[in-house]
Amino acid sequence: MKLDTRGLDSLEVRGKRVLVRVDFNVPLDDAGAITDDTRIRSALPTIQEILDRGGLPVLLSHLGRPKGVDDRLRLDPVAKRLEELLGRPVTKLDESIGEAVEAAVRAAAPGSVVLLENVRFHPGETKGDEALAQAFARLGDEFVNDAFGTSHRDHASVCGVARLLPSAAGRLLEREIVAFRRVLEDPARPLVAVLGGAKVSDKLTVIENLLERVDSILVGGGMAYTFLAAQGIPVGRSLVQEDQIEAVRKNLERSRAGGAEILLPVDHVVAKEFAADAEPIETEVIPEGTMGLDIGARTRERYAEVIAKAKTVVWNGPMGVFEWESFRAGTSAVGRAVAQTAGFSVVGGGDSVAAIELLGLGSAIDHISTGGGASLELLEGRLLPGIEVLLA
Repeated sequence: MKLDTRGLDSLEVRGKRVLVRVDFNVPLDDAGAITDDTRIRSALPTIQEILDRGGLPVLLSHLGRPKGVDDRLRLDPVAKRLEELLGRPVTKLDESIGEAVEAAVRAAAPGSVVLLENVRFHPGETKGDEALAQAFARLGDEFVNDAFGTSHRDHASVCGVARLLPSAAGRLLEREIVAFRRVLEDPARPLVAVLGGAKVSDKLTVIENLLERVDSILVGGGMAYTFLAAQGIPVGRSLVQEDQIEAVRKNLERSRAGGAEILLPVDHVVAKEFAADAEPIETEVIPEGTMGLDIGARTRERYAEVIAKAKTVVWNGPMGVFEWESFRAGTSAVGRAVAQTAGFSVVGGGDSVAAIELLGLGSAIDHISTGGGASLELLEGRLLPGIEVLLA
């Protein structure tokens, strides 16, 4: 997969208005306050470099999924936090296109930063509308994409602008590309993929792509029960996607025929009800009337041993219902193993990242991806539109 993009070094930003697509889609509480500013912090290196090199950063971002203008999803809290982090003025505009916006950008003082309003207030954003992209492009001389989390979407502010202006990848996007190249192009081996999550349908394309690339695939989470059911193993009331069983069988056959080894849980933590206060039961065979909610102790030990020997490991998806303490042991064991491995480690996917943060293991992971959907599509073997448009 070709992932060589033009980098920020390829642009001469001094004296230029540099449009930067960032991902400031941060979580807000009921009062509209930011509860996690990680995505804002992740964009700081690119913004600061443009400032240091004499450019004017003009930032585009979305927030949430508004249906038209939604005052609850304006970017004012983001502007305030960004100003605090940068220690310099941030001019927040109440629109993202139009003559007034163009005038405000022209009037922006050197050394300041301009933040445009939520680009998804315009329905044409998610449709890749060319006229909207042209309106964005009139605000800048150059374009930088630093929003990995939206690079799997051919949106007006992601790909549309890149087709109209001299463009490059920002530092965050570059770090993501470098990390996934180490996994997908020339990995140190053994290469181990740990895949979890509820639905096997969400990961089937990933498995199909990785079967020819990795040495081992460790399966956990709700998706494991479709694999077990496909082998005729009793799974009680566990989550099973009946319509995926035939596809799962084909992947198991490919594994046996020389593809990557697929490891499945050999014991489980089950409960009679899907509830945080349900009694956890450790078992090798899932009894009728119960459902698997985590991998068991033997499986945890086995998976940790495989991860410990890996030279490259990529993890996407929890091993169980990690939000509930009684069913967190599997995800915790995998998280610790990934953090302790001497090999290169990549964690992607919202739930996996949340688990790493919950366990306090973030500093021990080599690369934590900022894009769940985008990282998943890279693992599926797809070239993301937002990266393809920047290829050197």
